[in-house]
Amino acid sequence: MARPLRIEYPGAFYHITSRGNEQKDVFRTIADREKFLSYMETASERYGAVIHVYCLMSNHYHLLLETPLDNLSQIMRHINGAYTTYFNAAHHRSGHLFQGRYKALVVEADVYAAELSRYIHVNPVRAGMAEEPGRYAWSSYRFYVGQAKAPAWLNTGFILGYFGRKVSDAHKGYREFVHAINDFAYESPLSKVVASTILGGVDFVKKIAQKYLTDKQVSRDLPALRALSERPTIEGITKDVRTKVGGDERLVKSSSIYFCHQYSGRSLKEIGAYFGISESAVTQASRRFTLSMAKDRKLRKKVEKIKDQLKLSNV
Repeated sequence: MARPLRIEYPGAFYHITSRGNEQKDVFRTIADREKFLSYMETASERYGAVIHVYCLMSNHYHLLLETPLDNLSQIMRHINGAYTTYFNAAHHRSGHLFQGRYKALVVEADVYAAELSRYIHVNPVRAGMAEEPGRYAWSSYRFYVGQAKAPAWLNTGFILGYFGRKVSDAHKGYREFVHAINDFAYESPLSKVVASTILGGVDFVKKIAQKYLTDKQVSRDLPALRALSERPTIEGITKDVRTKVGGDERLVKSSSIYFCHQYSGRSLKEIGAYFGISESAVTQASRRFTLSMAKDRKLRKKVEKIKDQLKLSNV
């Protein structure tokens, strides 16, 4: 199997995962987890890493981080390398701790950062390690909902900015956003990854491919890129939704924005321009519609029916 592409550039956002060798635990004690967090702190101080989200499981971890200085490899050598040295000494072992290279997905942050943060924060619940995200001590969730003060090296402001201007409103909105997935079928944002490397809309994928991939790499992953470019248009989705929904203009607009945000692969700017709203309003409208589905079973069934009829799917 070919190694996943590694794309690095200034200001990039990444979803990082790294698993234990042979699926073995990489965190055995509280001290292990605290030491790992200390290496994230020093990665922030020494190498400028901007850590937005984290979750330490048992045999793997998740990070959502930003690299203003185009130095992902340096950051990850520090985090994984220093932690491996510590772990081997602490547990009287030798050799590789992590399974191969870490996995780094380039992320279109304005579209997927909030959704990825939710995916990361509910991992312990889905794995049966906690009843709800706030009861798991080794993720950044509690800092996002005001249960504790965030450490200086953790940046919660970027994602919370999508949920309200007032801190209290943002905490409440984020809590509702995360807990909404308990009430309906959850579709992982990772199902939308293109070429095992990029999570973003059509324009974002094309931009990254043209700027950072060689002709050989683009050719290798052409089927995935072509599938993305052939996603339904904003106009097409809206027209079909109107046909299925009928005369309820409010539902037509809200559901169209939701479907376009989730399935068109178009940028927030494009979607916002079509509906006459701002980019942040697109994200907020899609989030509100998701919360409405969580609370309204009839609406949820109607949306699923429309999705099936329109034959919408993720790449």
